[in-house]
Parts: sequence; structure tokens; C-alpha cells
Amino acid sequence: MELDESPAVRAIDLYRSFDGVRAVHGVSFDVAAGEVFGLVGPDGAGKTTTLRMLAGVLRPDRGQAEVRGIDVVAEAERAKLELSYMPQRFGLYEDLSVAENIHFYADLFGISRRERIARESELLAAADMARFRRRLAGKLSGGMKQKLGLICALIHTPKVLLLDEPTTGVDPVSRREFWAILYRLRESGVAIVMATAYMDEAERCSRLALFEAGRIRRSDTPERLKAMMPGALLVLRAARLAALRERLADQSGVLGILVMGDSVHVRVDDAERRCGQLRAALGDLDGVRIDVAEPSIEDVFVALTEGGGT
Repeated sequence: MELDESPAVRAIDLYRSFDGVRAVHGVSFDVAAGEVFGLVGPDGAGKTTTLRMLAGVLRPDRGQAEVRGIDVVAEAERAKLELSYMPQRFGLYEDLSVAENIHFYADLFGISRRERIARESELLAAADMARFRRRLAGKLSGGMKQKLGLICALIHTPKVLLLDEPTTGVDPVSRREFWAILYRLRESGVAIVMATAYMDEAERCSRLALFEAGRIRRSDTPERLKAMMPGALLVLRAARLAALRERLADQSGVLGILVMGDSVHVRVDDAERRCGQLRAALGDLDGVRIDVAEPSIEDVFVALTEGGGT
């Protein structure tokens, strides 16, 4: 499919403060049609504020937000027809059925009955929710509520979709189904900007922006971001992780340490040189295993936002 080469979304030097505290500081990026652009960072990093400015529900102190060439502040009504924003707590009406919620949002956007029936049927089928159309929204599981929220957000066929941590607290099966819907949207040319708290989801995005303290530290594809990580990654396992981590802190050549489940990710200056050194230094600990590994986005984020990269 041939896509429009002009950006579907543009954030241009966005600034926003709350009570004198700078929440977003000079954020700029472009997102193309058919791209999933991920905003990654801890709570308070500026992701939600950026999405709200892109959606036109929050006015920037400085800068400009555009959707398909439309200024979302100056031309809010035009922009509203091109985009859909799904906040963390999407406004579903729990005492209405699935179908009634969809009808309500269709009416908000002036969708004709014929178009709404066709679109509703298509979206319910894509989300595997057709058999639940009469169920009250309040009786749905967390994952199904998120899928219903996405259906309502898509009922007017937007070209830009803004999602604020849409799968937080959702079970793994529903997360996978949610992403299947997003991939189909991407293939149809929809530009998707999403904040995510899950690093495995970040790996699925076309490109990422790593947020820290209201700024973007790095922005690129997941593969290129991994290539930027200073040093090399070793994954260490032992019977006692706490003792392992404590001993690693004193070793030369260690640039960073991150506990990940039942292992410790250790960033070193030289993998070949340090493997032997660490095996010798840690040999008295039970069950020590050392493997060279490819970094994850979480490894990269920690390295680039804790003084490990400039």
C-alpha cells in the first residue's frame, strides 16, 4: 500500500508546565502514516502530557502539535475528525451495553446509522467481541474493557490514534489480541502514538522516544537504540542474587547493573575481557553462570538515562 509521505503527527518544540514545574521540555518528533511510535519512560516523564497536547485537550505553553497538517489547537474541530485519543481511563459507561457504548460514541462523531452498523460489525469481529455486544460494559474483564475502548475510539475511522498505556493491568492474552488489532490498523495506514509501561511492547513499535524528566533522550528504531548502548551486556545467574549483585559492584569494567527477574544484567566495557575476570572473581558463589546477550530496550533505557550514555 502506498502511504502519504508527509508526517501524520508532528510535535514541534512542545513545552508545558504545571504550577511552575516543567513537565514537557522541548519535545519534537514526527510520526508517519502506518507507523507505531512508542513513548517510553517512567511515571512523570512527560508521556501523558505530550499525548494530551497532541490530542488537543491540553494547550502547550510553547510549541505546536499537528495531526495530518492540522494545528490541533487552532483548528480543534477539524483535528478531532482525524484523530482519536484513548486515555488511561477511557470513558466507558458501565451501565450501558457494549453496543450502546459504541452507538453513543458513533453519535458523538455524527456517524450515520448505515456506516455505524458496518463499522461496528467490523470492529467487534476484529476484537472477537461480537458475542458480547449485549453485555454491560461494567461486566467485562479488564482486557475486554480496553478492547471496547479501542472500538469506541475507532468508530469514526481516524487516521491518527493516540493511546496512553492502553494495556496496563491487562492479561497477557488480551494484550496479544490488542496488539493484533494495532498491527491491522498500522497496515491500513493509521499512525499510532502510544505510551507504554511495558518494555516488551516497546520492542514491537516501529520507532521509540525514550523520555526522561520531560525530555526525549533518544529516538530511533528499537534495533538502532540497542546499537547505541555503550559497552556490552552480560547476563549473570547465581543461587543468591543479592550476594552476586553486591560483589559485582566492586568489579572493574562494570558500567551498570540491573536485576531482571532471576538474573542480573551487567553492562561492561568489554565482554570478552570481563567474562574471564568475572568468572574468576565470582567463582566461590554457588551456581554462577555468565552469558553474553543482546540488550533489551530496558537495558538500553537504563544505560542512556542513568549517565551511561550522552
